[in-house]
Amino acid sequence: MKRLTVSTALLTSLALGPALALAGCSGERPVAPSDGAAGAAGAAGTSNGAAGGPSPVRGGRLVYGLGADAAGFNPVTDQFAAVSYSMAGTIIETLVGVTATGEWRPVLAESLTPSRNADEWTIKVRPGITFSTGEPLDGKTVKANLEAQKASPLTRAAFTPVDSFELVDPMTVKVRLTGPWVAFPYHLAAQIGMVVPASSLADPEAASRRPVGTGPFVFKEYTPGSRMVVTRNPAYWRKGLPYLDEIEFRVLPDTQTRAQTLEAGGIDAMGTTRDDDILKFGALKDAYTVRRASGMSVPEYMFMLNTAAPPFDDLRLRRALAHATDRAAVISTLRGGLTKEADGPWSKDSPWYAPGGDYPAYDLDRAKALIAEVEAEKGQISFEVITPPDPNTMQGIELAQDMWRKAGVEVRIRQVDQADLVNRAVTGDFQATVWTQFSASDPDGEYVWMHQNHAGPVGSISLNFSRLKDLRLSQALDTGRSNPQDDVRKQAYATVQQRLRELVPYVFVDHLDTGAVIAKTRVGGIGDHLLPDGDKGVPLTGAPIPYHPFSQVWVGNP
Repeated sequence: MKRLTVSTALLTSLALGPALALAGCSGERPVAPSDGAAGAAGAAGTSNGAAGGPSPVRGGRLVYGLGADAAGFNPVTDQFAAVSYSMAGTIIETLVGVTATGEWRPVLAESLTPSRNADEWTIKVRPGITFSTGEPLDGKTVKANLEAQKASPLTRAAFTPVDSFELVDPMTVKVRLTGPWVAFPYHLAAQIGMVVPASSLADPEAASRRPVGTGPFVFKEYTPGSRMVVTRNPAYWRKGLPYLDEIEFRVLPDTQTRAQTLEAGGIDAMGTTRDDDILKFGALKDAYTVRRASGMSVPEYMFMLNTAAPPFDDLRLRRALAHATDRAAVISTLRGGLTKEADGPWSKDSPWYAPGGDYPAYDLDRAKALIAEVEAEKGQISFEVITPPDPNTMQGIELAQDMWRKAGVEVRIRQVDQADLVNRAVTGDFQATVWTQFSASDPDGEYVWMHQNHAGPVGSISLNFSRLKDLRLSQALDTGRSNPQDDVRKQAYATVQQRLRELVPYVFVDHLDTGAVIAKTRVGGIGDHLLPDGDKGVPLTGAPIPYHPFSQVWVGNP
């Protein structure tokens, strides 16, 4: 029996969905925000396939370097990370997509229509689509997928507000909620909105190894830990797509090896978070393109604290740790000065960012004073920070350790593998851990990670990993989820930021926009895709290494 773990894959799958505006599809809907949403991903260097660039070339083979393997390809049972979306997303499509300006648009759905107060959503399935097995895409299949996701221990938390599903007619599903949920469609742009045929639902183990979907490519072969190959779907429902004949995803976990392989011609494109890669390949504009994530797609690098256990159940120590963290030094030392300091989950270029608040600025003397105050009451303070055994990550941990020791705290570092680290976070078996999160297109995507209803006691499964329980913060999250008015939502999420700055469940460091896709200049179309109804899609999504669709990627002559 497959052991269920909750991983960064799940973090990604649940955090990707919502985007800002409730705009532009069918039916009566709540009032749409008026000021747009997160901007499109930025680019350094040139970008083929964009307006005015070379025309796409049909045929050819792309070799794409990934930093890790997928845990499996079944969206109902397997943990999905960015690499999972890269591979499985070529085969399995979602009900909804997100535009470059942050609005939701139907993909496999033809329309999504809310009731007047958004406590029901009616999904009409796009007609004339079949899976690569020949099975039809219809309302019965969509309903079965949504029910399977709601029942899955892996993803059911995302469906907590869902009461029931009803098949209205052969191509229409009604989703009944326990209350208003204005951002519901955007959650269907990620793992929980991926649709597989009935045969995959009936045989989840086979679906995990050999994915089937409606997408532009079909499964060819997979060697765990090494590579996955997909080939053109000749019956793809979007006429003229895809451009490529074949894609090989090659698993190259070591970042330096991945970059060297690209430089040597062994791969055509890769994802990375290394500032060295961005600076090096970005300077070679005739040979490579560099696309960086930006806006709401950018995650935050931080240290997450367990507020339900000593020593960080004491707010003074949480604030002391933040005061002792020199964010500017981290950025100059580890990021080549490319990133910006973070004081919360949203950057200043986000429409949701609210200035002000009480986030502790770097102040070593204040940190020492707070630690001395606590130690006078409780004795000497020490704690353990856990981290994956990755050399690049360890550099940041050791830098922070030195800063905190200067403030008077003894810090131990424990290296654990990635799965163990996340399982410790889920069960509360940690004091502090390095963490990267918060890349949802809309703040509602962070609901389960911050709301007190998802903060279980230590030893139990909790998706609010810091286990912070704060009524004002939770009430603000509820308002942001249920109220369609733009000004009301903005004020609610301003309150969220204020409470996070005051209560410090996370020691924020920077907005990690070094997540990038680097490709040879003969590779076009990365981040330049169009959604089915003609809107430009969000270029890069996910964290920490972003991903993108492949249906409109092409390879020109060497």
